[in-house]
Amino acid sequence: MAINSQRSLWVMIACLTISALDASLAAADENDPPIRVARLAYVEGSVSFQPGGTGEWVAPPINRPVTTGDQLWSDRESRAELQLDGSSLRLSANTAVTLLNLSDTVTQIQLSSGTLMVRVLRLDDDETYEIDTPNLAFNVLRPGLYRISVDGNGNSTAVLVRRGQGEVTGGGTAYPVGENEYDFFSGTDELRETAQNYAPDQDAFDAWSAARDARWDHSVSARYVSPDVVGYEDLDDHGSWAADPEYGNVWYPRGVEPGWAPYHTGHWAYIAPWGYTWVDDSSWGFAPFHYGRWVSVRGAWGWIPAPPRLPGAVYVRPVYAPALVAWVGIGAGVAWFALGPREVYVPSYAVSPRYVRNINVSNTNVNVTVVNNVYNTTVINNRVVNNITYVNRTVPGAVVATTSQAFSSAQPVGRNVVRVDQRTVGNASARTFAPATVPTRQAVLGAGRETGLRPPAAVQARTVVARTEPPRAPPNFERRQEAIKGNGGKPLSVNQIRQMSESTPAPAAVKLAPPARMVAPQAASPRSPPVVQSLPSAIHPREQPNPPASPSPAIANSVLERQHLQELQQQQATQNAARERLQQQQDAEHQRAASQQADQARQQELARQRQAQTQQLAQQQQQEAERQRLASQAADQARQQELARQHQAQAQQLAQQQQQEAERQRAAQQAAAQARQQELERQHQAQTQQLAQQHAAEQQQLQARQQEQRRQQLAPPPPNPRKQDNPPPHKQ
Repeated sequence: MAINSQRSLWVMIACLTISALDASLAAADENDPPIRVARLAYVEGSVSFQPGGTGEWVAPPINRPVTTGDQLWSDRESRAELQLDGSSLRLSANTAVTLLNLSDTVTQIQLSSGTLMVRVLRLDDDETYEIDTPNLAFNVLRPGLYRISVDGNGNSTAVLVRRGQGEVTGGGTAYPVGENEYDFFSGTDELRETAQNYAPDQDAFDAWSAARDARWDHSVSARYVSPDVVGYEDLDDHGSWAADPEYGNVWYPRGVEPGWAPYHTGHWAYIAPWGYTWVDDSSWGFAPFHYGRWVSVRGAWGWIPAPPRLPGAVYVRPVYAPALVAWVGIGAGVAWFALGPREVYVPSYAVSPRYVRNINVSNTNVNVTVVNNVYNTTVINNRVVNNITYVNRTVPGAVVATTSQAFSSAQPVGRNVVRVDQRTVGNASARTFAPATVPTRQAVLGAGRETGLRPPAAVQARTVVARTEPPRAPPNFERRQEAIKGNGGKPLSVNQIRQMSESTPAPAAVKLAPPARMVAPQAASPRSPPVVQSLPSAIHPREQPNPPASPSPAIANSVLERQHLQELQQQQATQNAARERLQQQQDAEHQRAASQQADQARQQELARQRQAQTQQLAQQQQQEAERQRLASQAADQARQQELARQHQAQAQQLAQQQQQEAERQRAAQQAAAQARQQELERQHQAQTQQLAQQHAAEQQQLQARQQEQRRQQLAPPPPNPRKQDNPPPHKQ
């Protein structure tokens, strides 16, 4: 009895602890922004856009993210398409749409006038999908195709369900609308239904919408990308997929200019609560810049997507990111480059650790421990990490820079590029947070030019009926800008924006529908009995049978039934979590008891293991010594053989050198003897010539003497001086 009381006390404490933990986690996650946005995917004709809290209408570029509070107007002979994760909204001519709420589980659209085509591919059990018109609220209960039209005066709404099932609420009544049903609803205080006998034929708007759906339904990229990634169907016509042994399936864009790199052709818009958001100019430029990662493979840029949902594997819904880049500090300008595979993205806006984990693990293959370490370092400890090696930072042309003025005013980056040499980029520090820069009004409006096209004043003033209460409208830009300045240029958190919105009056354009009674109710679907709130028994939870699963809200035939099943599902999820935690706690207790009983056995086993290890170590040492001895002998023998081989080789080499030297000397001696012989012959020849010359000279001299002698012999004798006739006078 005491044991049961103690177990009951433990169960109660565990349940209270679980409830407190769940409440703290829920409170922490309330500050996280939505994990999804809508994408302006197609514009034809004259379409204008008003960001929430601005008041100006601009001509929007494609790929502009659209979120809560934004408005869209499709003028005469115009069309537009908004894409969400798992659904699309297509606007016909003269159609005014406002996103009243776009959260993780709620899609709430205000349709003030015109025609809206809604295609829903997936509808989660906890998801609410609602279209609010001037006289009713239409809730989507099943995936399908829906066409809702509001007349020019706003007095009636036509609902056509081509596939699926929905429910209309207004004037205190609710009407189910099934597949292939076409109904008119008029009146506001009292809603009147006029059912049509047949659905109308498809018109040009239906045909255009069907053609857009065909691209979605037959997309090749759907094989490689998560279905919750927005805009993946545009990849088919602008690139190709290839398998890479390191990165898996990689998409390579076609038709890009030489030297192209991701995040180079587009502009930065400021979209709350994410802050600075990349808007790419390419028609396919949404999915690759808000999900996944980029990498340069053999000189070509490729996109690695968020992985698709795999059977049996844990699936994390891809989380939208404003831009998956890292920032480079270059001084006065702003520079960035695309993050690569397995690199952690840390948002510049305030988020919880859970959000940081999900935005990374859902978009790339990264270890959760690495994500937590980077988050703790950069966010908790507020330190800059300089030892991260980014794979794309050193890729030529990957880093792009622009001026701070162009960055904060949504100017095209391509026309405002700042040239930065590779050495400056290599020496600069890489940062995870976007620059803390206060945005201008133009940054919120984006790159679109202002336009005079806007809904008529009567359309803008219309009140719509809502079943789900939407959040307050976002505060105006001037208030947000001042708050951002006070926040040091950092984006405002979701809680800060919510507090600013609460000080503004509730929007008069939305009127909550009164409690409704169902008209012509459908047969009630079987429901499971209510779950009884009670403490678990003393029996171990693993010995109890698993409770039956609550019915899925997807089988509901009305909004109230869907809400009831959602509550049951949430209640069962809470009880399952408590059951699992209790199981873990009791398993831990059993493990501690078993551990105490097994301590002695473990000690004995450890002693035995130590003795066995000692013996084994001695044997290993003996074997090692023997092995070393044998190895040493083998090594000595090998060294001796090697020395003998080297000696023999050296002897052979020396003999060859001696033989070569003797041959060289012999050749040198022969050459010297030949040279001496030639020199002797030359000297002998010279001597011979000299002797011949001397002999010739002597012959000439001899001939000259002989001639002189003959001349002297033939010449007359000289007179005798003694016989002269005049003798010299005698001396006195």
